[in-house]
Amino acid sequence: MTQVSSVTHAISINPANGERIGQYPFESASDLDAALARAAAGFSIWRRTPVEQRAQALVVLARALRDNAASMANMITMEMGKPVTQARGEIEKCAQLCEWYAEHGPAMLTAEPTLVEGAKARIEYRPLGPILAVMPWNFPIWQVLRGAVPALIAGNTYVLKHAPNVMGSAYLLHDVLQRANFPEGVFEVINVTPDGVSTAIADPRIAAVTLTGSVRAGMAIGAQSGAAMKKCVLELGGSDPFIVLNDADLDEAVKAAVIGRYQNTGQVCAAAKRLIVEQDIVEEFTRKFVEATRQLVVGDPLAAETYIGPMARFDLRDELDQQVRDTLEDGATLLLGGKKAEGPGNFYEPTVLADVTDQMTSFKQELFGPVASIITARDAAHALALANDSEFGLASTIYTRNVELAQQMAGELETGGVFINGYCASDPRVTFGGVKKSGFGRELSHFGVREFCNAQTVWLDRR
Repeated sequence: MTQVSSVTHAISINPANGERIGQYPFESASDLDAALARAAAGFSIWRRTPVEQRAQALVVLARALRDNAASMANMITMEMGKPVTQARGEIEKCAQLCEWYAEHGPAMLTAEPTLVEGAKARIEYRPLGPILAVMPWNFPIWQVLRGAVPALIAGNTYVLKHAPNVMGSAYLLHDVLQRANFPEGVFEVINVTPDGVSTAIADPRIAAVTLTGSVRAGMAIGAQSGAAMKKCVLELGGSDPFIVLNDADLDEAVKAAVIGRYQNTGQVCAAAKRLIVEQDIVEEFTRKFVEATRQLVVGDPLAAETYIGPMARFDLRDELDQQVRDTLEDGATLLLGGKKAEGPGNFYEPTVLADVTDQMTSFKQELFGPVASIITARDAAHALALANDSEFGLASTIYTRNVELAQQMAGELETGGVFINGYCASDPRVTFGGVKKSGFGRELSHFGVREFCNAQTVWLDRR
């Protein structure tokens, strides 16, 4: 049940029941060459398409996404187990992403005059070319489009290499873009082995690379991109701290912590994985958090009421289960769950671990599944130190009524994002990305548009 690819095919397995639902042959070297040729030819047209027309194409794409939302959400749920209500929300979020960039993207590409006497110098934002995107399975459509849409509005073309277990979603998205009348080559899907990815990175037609995935994958892709002298953006793992101080609105903090930890069955890079709570309130917080977690509906991901579905891959459930066992052996206390669910499917019980310390497995490693770790902090300074005691630095959350203190703490937190009195979420209006082993580069906002642009200086009559 662990296999998501074979020697010849990418394989899609329904994690709710373990049944194979699709297999997609890996493309040959000539197939890859043809896809890159289409992306390069498409770039020569797309880059010269007025940005207003590119924006209008995104409006049409938003409409196409909504028109096909039911089939796309069903595909997501069948391939990686996301509860269908959340899958529908993913598609709607993608539609809103397209509309936001259609409205605001052109202004981000406007030439900027510089502080040069006579105003004869300016900075122009030029697209780089075909962008290779190596994407994960946990948000099969959103993760792709949150990188693709800013790149496309800038005039780049996009070559998607998706995770093997969600290739059905990849091809369905490609079909939707075709229905939205994007020119040939603007959005290509390649189904290749790791060797094929290496070939694509080295190919001169690929201008830059973006990857969302594990630290190990990021190190490999980053090294290959560097060897090819190509820019890359890496969005990698996270073990995000969720800090709750003594004066926090406890009910709101618990509500946000439950959503932040268990949405998408806990399979989110920027999730509330380490709940760091001041000692005076940790007992009450823990009691309320366990009660709220116990109420989450686990079951058939196609049922509207389900909040937690199966984990996406059987091997990842085995890995998570071992991490929980190791943490309990380290001395943590099991308050809820803690094991694989019985019966068919790849379900893992919603789990709460308490009395976790900074030397335990669930503190030091990323747990990618429905497991929460509660850590006690002596005070705000200790909470800050615990939060920063990680090799990751994607996002963080602080719950407190003392906003001034929270803002001071934000300046000390070693993460790409800080959310005060609200759980982490990606939003096109603000940038997204991490530091340390969570990667580098940024997605979304104007940073996401310009990340794959040549900021070109144009200076007239310099004397």
